[in-house]
Amino acid sequence: MSGGTLLAERFEAHRPRLRAVAYRMLGSLGEADDVVQETWLRLDRHAEEVDNLGGWLTTVASRVCLNELRGRQRRREEELDTSVPDPVLAAPERDDPEAAALLGDRVGTALQVVLGTLGPAERLAFVLHDLFAVPLEDIAPLLDKSPAAVRQLASRARKRVKERAPEPDRDPAAQRAAVEAFLAASRDGDFEGLVAVLAPDAVLRADGGTAMAALSKVIRGNTVIASSARQARKLAPFGRLVLVNGAYGVLTVIDGKPVSVMAFTVVDGLVAQIDVLVDPDRLAALPLPY
Repeated sequence: MSGGTLLAERFEAHRPRLRAVAYRMLGSLGEADDVVQETWLRLDRHAEEVDNLGGWLTTVASRVCLNELRGRQRRREEELDTSVPDPVLAAPERDDPEAAALLGDRVGTALQVVLGTLGPAERLAFVLHDLFAVPLEDIAPLLDKSPAAVRQLASRARKRVKERAPEPDRDPAAQRAAVEAFLAASRDGDFEGLVAVLAPDAVLRADGGTAMAALSKVIRGNTVIASSARQARKLAPFGRLVLVNGAYGVLTVIDGKPVSVMAFTVVDGLVAQIDVLVDPDRLAALPLPY
């Protein structure tokens, strides 16, 4: 076996973790794949200098992500209020090892949305330290800060996540019951049924991207969301249950083309947050679970 083949095999063993880090940092599946590819290219050029392969790869991937986040901040291309991350889809009835490896157990859509509102340094500190248990001492050089300063960054990010990302029900049956109730009420145009399954202070966030910018919005309150869902009832018959970032959600497909993905955050049996992706360009790039 050649040295190049062995190096490629060792890299492939780290690919799932690198892709997971990049996805949580960037919220984009395509950009996460680009980061992994860039990390491989850099390894191919510097392989002889690497002692700790896992640590080196995580550091390089994190630097690439940090540069991208800083570029986004300068460009200000994203409307943070309505930005919805790329969803990771899986069919409820079958195991999906690739999706499981990407998500782990703490990357629900609500959390990913809040990560998108953090500054680049806070996001990197929180993702690496809290989600991937990277020591503060290893993160500090990436940000050109002391470990104590990185601890403060992670703490601030943690506080914001706790304040803004509702803690979802972990019982899959409770999640599914709430989403099925919402979908059934939507199909029937049942306003009262919709209000009953939504938390009073529920939030709906829709991201239409540049192609459907008019659909990008944030609406709050169960009655307002219920009214909006009734207006969109013609789409409800085309919706089917999927797992969206590990929790039950709805994928709407018409004539073989996805037109929306709805991620639900269920808290105490009620729908507390709905994040809807209706951007046709991003939807077209998603691998569908069916």
